[in-house]
Amino acid sequence: MSGLRAALASDRVVVTAEIGPPRDADPDAIARKAAALRGWVDAANVTDNQGASVRMSSLAGSVLVQRAGVDPVMQLTCRDRNRIALQSDLIGAAALGIRNVLLLTGDHPALGDHPDAKPVFDLDGVQLVWTARTLRDDGTLLSGKPLATRPSWLIGTVENPFAAPMALRARRLAKKVAAGAEFVQTQYVFDVDAFARWVAQLREEGVTERCAVIAGVGPIRSLRMLAFLTGSVPGVHVPAELERRLRGVPERRVAEEGLNACVETIQALVGIPGVRGVHLMVFGHDDEVPDLVRRAGIRPAVAALQEGRQ
Repeated sequence: MSGLRAALASDRVVVTAEIGPPRDADPDAIARKAAALRGWVDAANVTDNQGASVRMSSLAGSVLVQRAGVDPVMQLTCRDRNRIALQSDLIGAAALGIRNVLLLTGDHPALGDHPDAKPVFDLDGVQLVWTARTLRDDGTLLSGKPLATRPSWLIGTVENPFAAPMALRARRLAKKVAAGAEFVQTQYVFDVDAFARWVAQLREEGVTERCAVIAGVGPIRSLRMLAFLTGSVPGVHVPAELERRLRGVPERRVAEEGLNACVETIQALVGIPGVRGVHLMVFGHDDEVPDLVRRAGIRPAVAALQEGRQ
């Protein structure tokens, strides 16, 4: 059983984070990031050429994260692979002991460092979730050919509760759950009230009984980051109250205030019925994860045990 699956089966708050692989072949870069998270998260996503920019593969990164003692969640996008390559990578991950996969459509290459690259998108994120479930539960490829040894992943997906049209976002996730998703990680949540209304819709659809909702959270460290999130990231909604709060302190204190607000958001989110945990997005600041988890009062049991032995 994966660490993430075991955590979801427990009654405690689940914590996941992200590890972005390096732009080179340095395995120690992954090990250092994993070391900062070990004992503080139940699993760590290994991103798949995030932002459509070339990095070490998610499969290789996931193996390195696992070697470093952290349960990896291998991300896999449809952007760069057809259905043959997607199934091949999924089977390969299972053979290497990767027990969690997060399946998504992916950003268009035009947004990344190779804008002339040809996009594939043979399948979309929903179809890829269904493909993974077919491999695991039916033991067959999309071609119908059988698998002698079935994989046993925990299957995840992503969702943006605040993207237009918001009225359809709960139904969209329900479609992914019907395809086979067992957990979902969301885009950044800054508007807790709006997120709570979305989760209420999920409860009405029966989604939260079949799929663990893990809310995406991260601190706003600067006014520049605030401007980027509000102006360039689709579906991210920063409430006016939070924006005034960050702009109301001296610029040198924005990072500290952003961390304080993030802790408060985490505490509010885990109190919403149907929310199983938080997904911490602290890109490039992995050392902040222990402090956020500790301050929010949601430290995983393993971290408490480790601290008690010191």
